[in-house]
Amino acid sequence: MFELILMHPFLSALAGILGFLFLLSIRYIPNNRVGVVEKLFSVKGSLKSGLIALNGEAGFQPNILRGGWHFLFILQYKIHNMPLVTIPQGKIGYVFARDGQSLPSTQALASNTKAKDFQDVKDFLAKDGQKGPQRLILREGTYAINLVQFVVITEDRPYYLVMDPGELEMFNRMASIIREREGFSPVVIKDADDMVGIVTIHDGESLSTGEIIAPTVGGNPEDPNTYHNNFQDPDKFLAASGKRGRQLQVLVEGTYYINRLFGTIEMIPKTTIEVGTVGVVISYTGEIGEDLSGKDYNHGEMVKKGYRGVWSEALLPGKYAFNTYAGKIVMVPTTNIILKWISNQVGTHRLDENLSEISLITKDAFEPTLPLSVVVHIDYRKAPLVIQRFGDIKRLVEQTLDPMVAAYFKNIGQSRTLIQLIQERSIIQQQAAVEMKDRFAHYNLELEEVLIGTPGSVEGDKQIELILNQLRSRQIAEEQVETYNRQEKAAVKERELREAESRAKQQSMLTESEIGIAVQSNQGKADLARAEQQALQIRTLSEAEAKKIKILAEGEASKIKALADAEAEKAARVGVAQAMAIEEQVGAYGGPQFQLVQQVMQRFAEAVEQSKVDVVPKIQMGNSDGGGLLESLLNVMLSDKLNNMLGEKAAAGVGSGSPQTSAIREELQKRLGSPHPGPDASPPQAG
Repeated sequence: MFELILMHPFLSALAGILGFLFLLSIRYIPNNRVGVVEKLFSVKGSLKSGLIALNGEAGFQPNILRGGWHFLFILQYKIHNMPLVTIPQGKIGYVFARDGQSLPSTQALASNTKAKDFQDVKDFLAKDGQKGPQRLILREGTYAINLVQFVVITEDRPYYLVMDPGELEMFNRMASIIREREGFSPVVIKDADDMVGIVTIHDGESLSTGEIIAPTVGGNPEDPNTYHNNFQDPDKFLAASGKRGRQLQVLVEGTYYINRLFGTIEMIPKTTIEVGTVGVVISYTGEIGEDLSGKDYNHGEMVKKGYRGVWSEALLPGKYAFNTYAGKIVMVPTTNIILKWISNQVGTHRLDENLSEISLITKDAFEPTLPLSVVVHIDYRKAPLVIQRFGDIKRLVEQTLDPMVAAYFKNIGQSRTLIQLIQERSIIQQQAAVEMKDRFAHYNLELEEVLIGTPGSVEGDKQIELILNQLRSRQIAEEQVETYNRQEKAAVKERELREAESRAKQQSMLTESEIGIAVQSNQGKADLARAEQQALQIRTLSEAEAKKIKILAEGEASKIKALADAEAEKAARVGVAQAMAIEEQVGAYGGPQFQLVQQVMQRFAEAVEQSKVDVVPKIQMGNSDGGGLLESLLNVMLSDKLNNMLGEKAAAGVGSGSPQTSAIREELQKRLGSPHPGPDASPPQAG
């Protein structure tokens, strides 16, 4: 037969062609790639619908060729050599099905409840797999996927067999959306970030009318058909009646592989309630619950936790993974709140930043401004009542407390003068604390204290300042008086203290001195008695002695008197005799003048003797008789005076022969050194 073929040229050429086609029909697929088979013709004809020929029709076949040698007649089959799909570690791949059941109008992603295997196209289509983007994602690994049926979009590139140049734009747009949502990486929430993931689902049944957030579903791990494991299994989430939209359930710390085409994630911080505050929850979702506020409270309803409305129990200090889209947490301070009605001063809670001094009109028509501070406390158990009534604390302060407090103190100001308002500040403060407590309690507030400052004046008003200065001066004066009084009392007390201390220190000496005083007193009494006795004795002796002395004195006086009389008579007689003698002497010398010259000459002689001056001068002056000048002078004087004295005596009746005259002559002769002339001698003649 072969010989006939070889002998016949046509048959030989045909055999060669068939052999060549046989060789071309042997296909090799590397192990890192797959072969997508496209059937060019078939006795069953072409596909009536769809893309994949499940029954041997002409078109793309569901099965792919893996690595190795394969025989497919080259004229009937076309092999598309495609790479394996590789998803890197920690990344996510998204699948798009080109063939399958069409999606209903209410469905955004293809369901994978039954059709879960993307590597078995027949199984996928046999289980009513849907075309379009799939809910199921691909995790890390390598997949042999028919890239005609499925397009796999990864972070690096899309895996698909090009059928239409316009498809690339669609797949790139899809990849861009996923990249914007950070969908190629899992959701990672770290412990240190204190963040919460808010999930928004883009598939499923829409929310009912009036609902703004989807309720939590499928949270029971014991129910495998509905437990979606934090939105990581979209089909189970929808099976649990999950709805599209923002979800009440949040994601906390952990790693989540979520299809970002199914659900997007928004990160918000956790809600932190600091110590000293509580959080009142206003829930926007949930069922309508029973009112727990009571019959006397008519400002709104209070409900249990989980229901719509204001929760009756506030959240205590701590961190909460609270979905702020599902509700609102109003922070209520439980520490003392200081509200200051003072400009440019703000309390710690900053609730009073819009408050200022209260303008008053006093009884005497002054218009001061009153600075004020009020300390308020909110019971944490009553915090929900306050929030239900006012919405927030700042609104309470500005719209209720401010006008109430201002009106109260305006009434107080109108009932007092300015001075009374200043002087009675303490009384007004106590009165306000008592009267306003009930008003604050009406708003579920506890008034702790009211603090009133010094009234001031508005800008440009000097009268109030003048009065305040006068009051200050008056007070300073009063304080100074009080200070002086106290200093005086202190000085007295200090003196008493010093005296007491000194008395205590000298107590022993005081005791000894008191004893000594007593001893001295007794001794003095004894000495007094002794002295009195001695005085009496001395008095007696003195009297006796006085009498004795008196008698002796009288005798002695008589004796002295007699002696004195005798001595006086004697002296008289002697004096008379001396006088007479002197008189005689004077008369003998020529009278008193001569006697005076004698005395002068005597003194002169004594002076010359004491001064040791030469009596006879070296140069002499004399008269013709050869005598000195001095001698001549003496002679003249003596002659003249003696004659004069003698003449006076004679005229007085004293004779030259009388005893006095004789005595004078004798005395004169002694002094002149001449012998006694005798009673009858005549006076010398003056030369």
